[in-house]
Formats: sequence, C-alpha cells, structure tokens
Amino acid sequence: MRRHFGSVVKPSQLHAEWQPWEKHLFRFFFLFLSLLILPIDLKIYRDFFAIDWAHLHFHDLFRLSRYQNQFIPAENLPQWGIGQFANWTIALVLALGGAVVWGRLDTNQKEYTVLYYWLRVMVRYRLAFVLITYGFIKVFPLQMPYPSLSNLFTNYGDFFAWKIYFQTVGIAPKYQSFLGFVEILAAFLLFNRRTTTFGVGLIFGFIGNVAVVNGLYDVGEQVLSNFIVLLAAFLLANDVPRLYRLLIQEGPTYANKIIPDFSDKVLRNLRFGLRGAFLLFVFLFAYKTFENYTTDPYKIPHTPGLSNAFGYYRVKEFILNNKTIPYSKTDPNRWQDVIFEKWSTLTIKSNQPVKIDFTSAEAVHEKDIDRNYELAGHAGRHYFYYEADTINHTLYLQNKNRNHRSEKLFLTYQRPNPNTLVLAGINEKQDSIRVVLEKINKKYMLFEGRRKPVKI
Repeated sequence: MRRHFGSVVKPSQLHAEWQPWEKHLFRFFFLFLSLLILPIDLKIYRDFFAIDWAHLHFHDLFRLSRYQNQFIPAENLPQWGIGQFANWTIALVLALGGAVVWGRLDTNQKEYTVLYYWLRVMVRYRLAFVLITYGFIKVFPLQMPYPSLSNLFTNYGDFFAWKIYFQTVGIAPKYQSFLGFVEILAAFLLFNRRTTTFGVGLIFGFIGNVAVVNGLYDVGEQVLSNFIVLLAAFLLANDVPRLYRLLIQEGPTYANKIIPDFSDKVLRNLRFGLRGAFLLFVFLFAYKTFENYTTDPYKIPHTPGLSNAFGYYRVKEFILNNKTIPYSKTDPNRWQDVIFEKWSTLTIKSNQPVKIDFTSAEAVHEKDIDRNYELAGHAGRHYFYYEADTINHTLYLQNKNRNHRSEKLFLTYQRPNPNTLVLAGINEKQDSIRVVLEKINKKYMLFEGRRKPVKI
C-alpha cells in the first residue's frame, strides 16, 4: 500500500528538506484533521446502515455529509457557546500528543511531501462533499423557506436573530438559489487539483461570511461552518507563499510543488473510483433534493389546509362560556386575530404566554404536527395543527409547539359568507367558545413586488 501511494510522486522530483518547524506543524495537522475527517466513529456506520436505501430521503445523505467524529455525543453538548467545540478540543489534545510521539520515533524523515499530497486530497474531497449538500438545499430553496403568513404577522422583536436572518434570505428564493450555485461551484473547483485555489477563494468569501453569521446570529451551526473554514484555510496555506511572491513581490512563482504521477494501476483505479463516487453522490443528492422540493418540502407541512380559508382574520366576536369578551390585548383568553395557512396550520394571536421552541427545526419529520420550522425561534403566536372533517364541518386542533402539545381544541365551523368563519366548540381549557372571524383582504408588498402598480 505504501508503495502504491508513494508512487504518486515521481522519483525524479527533488524536494528540499523541510524545516523542523514545518515537520512539527505537519505532524500535528495531519493527525488533527485525520481525527476530524476519517470515519473512526462507530455512530456514522450505524447511521449509514440504518438508512432505508429503497426509500432514500435526501436528508439521509445530508446528515452523513455533515457528520463529524464524536468523542462526546452531540446530544450531551450545549447548543451554543464554546462548549460545542468539546470534540475539537479532544482531537486537538490527541493530535498534540501524537505529534510529539511521532516526532520522537521518526527522527530521520527529511520531508513529508507524499503524505502532504494525500492529506490535501482527503481535505479537498471532504470539503467538496459538505459544500455540495448545502449548495443543493439552497439551489432548491429548502433550507430557508419563504416566510409563512403567520410569520409576516409576528412582531419583529418576537423573532430570534437566526430566524430573522433565515427569513431575510427566504423572501428571495432566487437569491438563495444563487448562493447555492456558488457553493456547488466551489465544490467542483475543489474537485480538480488545478482549480483548488479558486475554490478556496470562493469558500473564504462565501462560507467565511456564513461562519460569522452562524456565530453572531446564533444559528447554532458554528462547529460545521468553522470546520469548513478550517479545511479551506489548510488548503490555502499551501498557496499563500506563492501568492505573496507573485502578487506582492512580483517575482517568478512555480504553479505546483507536486506534479502527481498516476501511472501506477492501483493508484489510477483509486483515482477513478473516488471521482466516480463523488459524481454519483452529486447526481443522487441533486435528484433526491429536487424530488423533496417539488413533492414535499421537509420544513413545510404537506397536508393542504381548509379550502378557501387561507388568510388573515380579525376576531370580530369572542364568546367564552356564554360571556362576550370585548377586544383586548391584555386578556389572556381573548383571541386577537387568527391566520389560516395554505397548509394545515392555524395560528392564534392572544396574550397567553408562549414557551419558545429553541430548536433549529432542521430535522426531518414525516408528521405535519412535528414540522416545526414555522414556529421555531420566535414567540407571539400559538401554532395549531388541525384535521378538518369537511362533511361534518368540524376541526380537531392540537398545539404544534412541543412545550404546549397537550393543548387541544374541538370546534365546528360555518361559513355564513365567503369572508366570515364562525368557530364554536371546546378550547384547550375545556371552556366553551364561539368565535366570529372576519377575513381581511390585505395586500402584502412581499407578494406584490414593486414592478407593477399596487393600490393599498
């Protein structure tokens, strides 16, 4: 194996002896990056073999692509703060110790040119895989869906910063697709050794900003985004001296330190296999992501809502236990307004406190009641999943928030006219209610745009 891998560098290529500090740094980074990249964690194999390949979901591949070795299970780590990097710290300590032992055992080695080449190959492919997955969930705007109507009626101050950022990008699906294209382009530039420098430049310009966003907007993906930046920085380190000589000193610069030789049959077959596996992954992931986008976007409930009910409703009349309660922003029982989404979600604005869903809502759920992106990361409204019996004109509602899942309502509905809905039944406290809803035919500038005349 050593003979095959070592043959990538021709014997005629002469390489200067490395400085002691260069060898020390290389040993450390070789061990540190290998601990982060190589699949030495048994959990990744359990996840791999647990996939139902006959009914493959794009998120199965997405989860594998972003997985990092866990010395401490992720569920035992905090979601925010420096504690997220506990696994990195363990890898750092192991790499430091290993580098010291390696240096004492390998005192005669003058350079690590071959190992350095293969480490760069490993880093390039690992980086390309994760960029491909994040690129396609943006090209087909799944990661940051268009804001729901309920989100548009939520006060700005009731949102977490990460939800504001996601919705700021989500309101421009074409821009989100462009961002995804940039990530995919960077991945393919990394795929080819000759264009790696250009790919790394794109990564720093784009993913570097994403890493800052993840930290300052509390998105909760700091470890992964910094992992991408770390790998990109390692690849760029090879080019910094040459770029400095070329652009600053304006001197002659060699394009490559290593000209790989793939005349060895085993090595040539390995190269072909790696490239084939990468392209197969790209086409498979692209197809499954497109399939999810067109048939069942994973962050949006898939059950259609009540026919012709979509819209914003003013609570014209509210009767609780046969007592009419006038409009109030302070009464905890009185509904202020109601929104029917295009899917099977009904939201209520009231002064009842909301226990916030702190999750990132990135997980995939089959049941609509568990798809929590629309309510995660903000307060101000109560989100209910509902099942409609259109024959008996009844609605069964259950709170989607996992902190309020016990709240259930059983209501009948009537439509005296196209703009009025009358709900009556039992609320979550087992009180009788009767609510008259009046639909407000409001125009939304996000929907209308500015390239056509709009009358408010």
